[in-house]
Amino acid sequence: MGKYFGTDGFRGEANKDLTFEHAIKIGRYLGWYYGARLNRKAKVVIGKDTRRSSYMFEYALCTGLVASGADAYIMHVTTTPSVSYIARVDDFDCGIMISASHNPFYDNGIKVLNGNGEKMEEEVLEKIEDYIDGIGEVPMAERDKIGKTVDYVAGRNRYIGHLISLSKYSFKGVKVGLDVANGASWQIARAVFDALGAKTYVINDSPDGLNINTNCGSTHIEYLQKFVVGNQLDIGFAFDGDADRCICVDEKGNVVTGDHVLYIYGLYMKERGKLLNNKVVTTVMSNFGLYKALDKVGIEYDKTKVGDKYVYENMVQTGNRIGGEQSGHIIFSKYETTGDGIVTALKLMEVMLAKEKPMSELAAPVVFYPQVLKNVRVKSKPEARNDPDVQAAVDKVTKELGDTGRILVRESGTEPVIRVMVEAESNEICEKYVDGVIDVIRAKGHLV
Repeated sequence: MGKYFGTDGFRGEANKDLTFEHAIKIGRYLGWYYGARLNRKAKVVIGKDTRRSSYMFEYALCTGLVASGADAYIMHVTTTPSVSYIARVDDFDCGIMISASHNPFYDNGIKVLNGNGEKMEEEVLEKIEDYIDGIGEVPMAERDKIGKTVDYVAGRNRYIGHLISLSKYSFKGVKVGLDVANGASWQIARAVFDALGAKTYVINDSPDGLNINTNCGSTHIEYLQKFVVGNQLDIGFAFDGDADRCICVDEKGNVVTGDHVLYIYGLYMKERGKLLNNKVVTTVMSNFGLYKALDKVGIEYDKTKVGDKYVYENMVQTGNRIGGEQSGHIIFSKYETTGDGIVTALKLMEVMLAKEKPMSELAAPVVFYPQVLKNVRVKSKPEARNDPDVQAAVDKVTKELGDTGRILVRESGTEPVIRVMVEAESNEICEKYVDGVIDVIRAKGHLV
C-alpha cells in the first residue's frame, strides 16, 4: 500500500483526509499520463455513488482531466462494477469511481481502474502519489488540446443490458427483496430485476446524500432479514454503497454470506463441468465451515490474503473461475474483473431456479463454526508475529484443534495490531485458545 492509495483506492473523510485538491491532482496526472503515453487525447470514464461529496469530487476530477487534455465521460450515479465493465468494453484508457463503499456518508474515496477494468497498477499509483506531493510537473493543455466532458449515461444503460443478458431464466413469479443501501445501485438493481420479471420489493432507495449505508445495506443485514420474513418473500439481496458486494437472505430470514456463495455456485459449476481446476479462491478469513463443506463435495480451494485485490490476482495467475470474501465481494472471472453485487445476486437466482430449491436448502451444508477474533496492540508487528514462543503457542493450538477448528494470527495492514482468531466447535474453546496465545504475546513483552 502507498501513502494515499490503499488496497481499495484513496479513501478518507471528505475534505479532511481526501480533499478536492487531491481529486484535481489525480485528474491532472491521469489526463496527462495517458495522453503522453498514447500520444493522443486520453479518454476516461467516471462514476460516483450517492454521497453528497461525490459531486464535488466528480467536478474536481473532471477539472483536472480536461485541464490536462483528457476527455471525461460522466456516468453519474452508478456502481463500481459498472465503471469497471464500461472501461473495458468501451475502450477507455482508464476508469475512476468515486465511492467509499460501505463507509458512512462523510467518508469518500477515489478508485482508479485501468483500461481492463482492473485495479490500477501500483507503479501508476505511485506516480500519482508523487505528483500529489509536488514531485514533478504536469503541463496544462492549451487551445484545442483542452479536453471536454461528455454525458455518458448511455454507458450505465449498456451495463444494465449486460446484467439482464447474464440471466438464463425468467424471474417471473419470484418475490425478491432488494436493499440498495441508499447507494449507487438504487436505480440499477430494480431495473434489472423488474426486466427479468421478478416481483421486486425495494427498500432504502431514497438517497439524500447523507443516508448511504445508514442502518441499511449489506452491513446492516438485519433490516432485510425482517423485511423478507415480514413480506413472505422468496429471497432478498443487500448491496453496499457502491454495489460491489452482495449479502443474501433466504426465505426463512437466514443470512447467506460470501462464503455460502462460494460453496453454492462453486458446487453448481462443478456439477456442470465448469469449475476449472476444481477450485474456488477464498481469503484466510473465510469460515472453517466453508472448508469443511467444500471438502465433503470434493472441491479444492486456494487461500489468499484479505482483500479482493489478492483474490483477483490469484484468479489471473491460476485461471480459477470464482473467488471472493465472506463480506460478499465475489468475483466471477468469466463475466467481470471485479466483484459485482448484482451479478452475485443474479448467479444465486440462477442456481435456485435451475435446481428448483429454496435458498435455505442450497446454503444448508455450510455450517459456520463459532469464531472469536481479538486485536492486540503491539510495539512491533513482525517481532510479535515471528517470536518463537508465539509461534510455538500457535502450533500447539493447531495440533490440539486438529480437524475440529483452526487458528489464524496475522498482522493488521493498517494498524499496529496483531489479530488472533480461532474457529472451533464452541465459543468457550475459541476464547480459551485466543486468550492463551495473547497471554504468550503479553508475557514476551510485545504489548504496547
